[in-house]
Amino acid sequence: MNKKSLSERDICTKFIIPALKAAGWDIKKQVREELSFTDGRVIVQGKLHTRGKRKRADYILYYKKDIPIAIIEAKDNKKALGDGMQQGLEYADILQLPFVFSSNGDAFLFHDKTNSEKVETEIPLDKFPSPEELWQKYLRFKDLDSPERREIVEHDYYSDDSGMSPRYYQANAINRTVEAIAKGQERILLVMATGTGKTYTAFNIIWRLWKPQIKKRILFLADRNALLNQTKNGDFSPFGNDIMHIIKNRKIDKSYQIYFALYQGLTSNDEAKNAYKEFSPDFFDLVVIDECHRGSASEASAWREVLDYFSSATQIGLTATPKETRDISNISYFGEPVYTYSLKQGIDDGFLAPYKVIRINTTVDDGWRPTSGLLDKYGHEVVDRIYNTKDYDRNLVIDERTSLVARKITEYLKATDRFAKTIVFCVDIDHANRMRTALINENADLVAQHRNYVVKITGDDEYGKQELDNFTDVEERFPAIATTSKMLTTGIDTKMVKLIVLEASIGSMTEFKQIIGRGTRIREEEGKLYFSIMDFRKATNLFADPDFDGDPVQIYEPGPEDDPVPPDPIDDDGEPDTNPSAESNEPGEEGEVPDIDIDDEERPPRKYYINQIPVSVANERVQYYGAN
Repeated sequence: MNKKSLSERDICTKFIIPALKAAGWDIKKQVREELSFTDGRVIVQGKLHTRGKRKRADYILYYKKDIPIAIIEAKDNKKALGDGMQQGLEYADILQLPFVFSSNGDAFLFHDKTNSEKVETEIPLDKFPSPEELWQKYLRFKDLDSPERREIVEHDYYSDDSGMSPRYYQANAINRTVEAIAKGQERILLVMATGTGKTYTAFNIIWRLWKPQIKKRILFLADRNALLNQTKNGDFSPFGNDIMHIIKNRKIDKSYQIYFALYQGLTSNDEAKNAYKEFSPDFFDLVVIDECHRGSASEASAWREVLDYFSSATQIGLTATPKETRDISNISYFGEPVYTYSLKQGIDDGFLAPYKVIRINTTVDDGWRPTSGLLDKYGHEVVDRIYNTKDYDRNLVIDERTSLVARKITEYLKATDRFAKTIVFCVDIDHANRMRTALINENADLVAQHRNYVVKITGDDEYGKQELDNFTDVEERFPAIATTSKMLTTGIDTKMVKLIVLEASIGSMTEFKQIIGRGTRIREEEGKLYFSIMDFRKATNLFADPDFDGDPVQIYEPGPEDDPVPPDPIDDDGEPDTNPSAESNEPGEEGEVPDIDIDDEERPPRKYYINQIPVSVANERVQYYGAN
């Protein structure tokens, strides 16, 4: 047999597989061949899209199901023994694997990250290490080789007939968390971009700790009722209803094993009504804090009281956006993240949707000043100063500007898809109400047929909150447009949102990332592979901030007469232009209106409402970003 004439597949079949079998690897259970572990980045060109190349390993070796340990890159025999090593090392970094092998059928080149003295060695085909050999090396390297620690990290994942397995980054997050707990770490932070399956990841962590009774009683904390029901009835359903319980109305029943609660459902301004104190401080072995950026890390927060009370429990914080400010720090409380999966990585891997940005600047956005003695619609004299986008709808309302924004949103939807799920983020509830009215007037034809085509979903509106399930439902067509202030910024699973409208100034990078995350889910079967952001407040200047980790694929600023849908210029080489010119102006802080020290009778209103001010679209600029 002339080995040089064999293809790469022949080398795998005749040399690599026999070597693995001889070393004791179970080919069906422990070896996965030609495994694609990413989906390929979604590449958007105008209204068209395609997928980039998937990352695919020749072989990934598993000690147990979903516990990968090594990678093998194979080449045909015309190539050198180590030709696949560099690609293997790149993949091993992504998959967090300690052992990399490259082979051309003559032998194996073995790269051992656990050996600081001799990293790469050549080993014969008949000397490939067994699963137990590699696992023992890994455990020693990670300081997990004591019987107690080994017992924890070797417990099985949940398995059913569906064949569903965690994605590679979810397995990384689960395995790193279980390893940290095995080593006695009591505070753990997981950072995973919105839409990457934090709840599914949490379920698998809890399953691997609860099933062997390492952690017997678990508390899952969230900040929205919708999240609790969604979690219990969705990803956590394999636990069974008999052992799961949602704490409601501060009523405590101690007969369950897995509890779900709102932070605010356990605490009260009245110390005597603090429901969490009905549990003993050592009742829970594990506390999982979903969306932990929303206050659990703040020492002044009531949420911290709950965590401090259950301080003997292992605590895992889940967030897409760890908050680091002068007063609030996830990292000072939980420590450095044991694993981070960023928005940028999710988009590059093709698991998250990329996005275009349409920036629209009106003629009053850079500054408007009232004429002397101008009265608003209700007879109040407008204080003489220069107003800009930070003021609009917070302390000055220009009806014509609201109408223009509604018109531009509607033009965009008419040019693309009028039933595309759309969220309009407004300054406050009053603004959300007025924006709803303006959008209804712009879409009178559809509203006449479907009264819930546009709804306001805010904390004060029971009808709107009832429509939330319909808005998030993939199958439901209506409502198509939701106006909101803060309610939809975080934690709501809006799978089909294709347009996010920024009609509020955003000073917080945490809030900005959470808002962008409302659109990042991919629904390939339903035709959603990317989304658009329409920005009227220069909020997307935050893309230029080094703390932001996922650039838009396109930024477009239409002029007054331009089509609201971005054009699709393509370079000569067929790729989108990748020469961005980043904005330099910083977004302003979103502050409150300062108090004015005058008698109540003379105090000006919080907002002025004015109309008959000419407002139009002012300017245009286009930017394109590549993958980096």
